[in-house]
Amino acid sequence: MSARLYVTPISNAAAASAGMIAHKRIPHRLVRLMPGLHPLLVRFAGFEGFTVPALELDGRKLQGSRPIARFLDELRPGPPLFPAEPEQRARVEEAERWGEQVLQPVPRRLFRHLLLTSESARHWMGTETMHLPAVRVLVVLFMPVIQRLAQISRADGPRVRQDIAELPELLDHVDGLIAAGTIGAAEPNAADFQILASVSVLRAFADLEHHVCGRPCEVAARRLYPDWPPIPSGLPVSTAARA
Repeated sequence: MSARLYVTPISNAAAASAGMIAHKRIPHRLVRLMPGLHPLLVRFAGFEGFTVPALELDGRKLQGSRPIARFLDELRPGPPLFPAEPEQRARVEEAERWGEQVLQPVPRRLFRHLLLTSESARHWMGTETMHLPAVRVLVVLFMPVIQRLAQISRADGPRVRQDIAELPELLDHVDGLIAAGTIGAAEPNAADFQILASVSVLRAFADLEHHVCGRPCEVAARRLYPDWPPIPSGLPVSTAARA
């Protein structure tokens, strides 16, 4: 059994699927695609959609962290990503759904807005994560792609400010899931991988680190994921909010 998992750098959804397939101890190869070009590249690889994570295994092609989680559990039941007891499974599935639909878009939107508005962030992306030669020239050429991705994510100033204002409430909800035992146990489940990947990326933002540090969700996220490369400041937050 061997798999290919297509991912991009600084993708919380891709990190979630990479964490799950590693947790299952399924032999696999990570195929790292260039951000911005990844919609075309996954299509060229034979997938129907344009998104990562995208998994190719035993002739099957799946996209999206939630479908991948269920497929991995069917393929290799242990260690399980979902509890066997129906009520517990329902709680994990609801937390997983919230993690994908509510929390997951936030760091994606913030990062795309940062790339759109900050030259230093674009330079950082080209050098630190994509390792591009002639980075300034290539970043200029990539601006139409950055603008399109920001548009798709609704990564405009008002929405990003709203995301930042609502971030403490979102993190409170994650801490509540940990307190309830839905996530954060010794044996991680699908909701752990889904939610804590986003927490891990949020912690990497220089402008947002103070919101995450010291919380139970930070401790839980660091158990599952290594630290991301620090993401430069530049989000629309006040000096007082950073302090």
